[in-house]
Amino acid sequence: MFYYLNGTVAHIEPYLVVIDCGGVGYACRTTSYTLSALKKGEKGKVFTHLNVREDAMELYGFATQEELNLFQQLISVSGVGPKAALSILSSNTPANLALSIITGDEKALTCAQGIGKKIAQRVILELKDKLAKGQAVNGAGETYGGTGVTVIPENKLSEASAALAVLGYSQGEINVALKGIDLDSLTLEQIIKQALKKMMKG
Repeated sequence: MFYYLNGTVAHIEPYLVVIDCGGVGYACRTTSYTLSALKKGEKGKVFTHLNVREDAMELYGFATQEELNLFQQLISVSGVGPKAALSILSSNTPANLALSIITGDEKALTCAQGIGKKIAQRVILELKDKLAKGQAVNGAGETYGGTGVTVIPENKLSEASAALAVLGYSQGEINVALKGIDLDSLTLEQIIKQALKKMMKG
């Protein structure tokens, strides 16, 4: 229904921002990461997700498509609702959080308010499984995954591509970021870290 909101930041409070678009104030639940990128009285843009329940309709807004993609991945996990997803996303940057999930770092998830070990394990299990099966889909609807080749560097390459696709990067951006990285000698975690550094600099 709403892809993004672009207007004036009318109000900010913990986990909430109001964007004034043509005289209408849209209240968006959000993360501390997104709030840090917005200033009251200035222009602001957030990518949105509309959550519809029987008793309510709530709008969620994020400073980047990468953060929105991660939010949607998190709420797809059984037992993780929008509130828990916001808490997890508020505890880290989107890039570091994605890396934590990919590498199975439970501590990075349990440091979020209200997130216990069981939920952290479930998030890691379900999202890592999606990556392993190549079910990460970017905004263009393209699916990335394994090529079926059993050569180790090729597997690392496809796993790294799928992991970066979860963050919303296009295949072109991923190819450029992975170019020149030594796939033979580095671990998957190191490959992803190097690619993310290159993309953040770009």
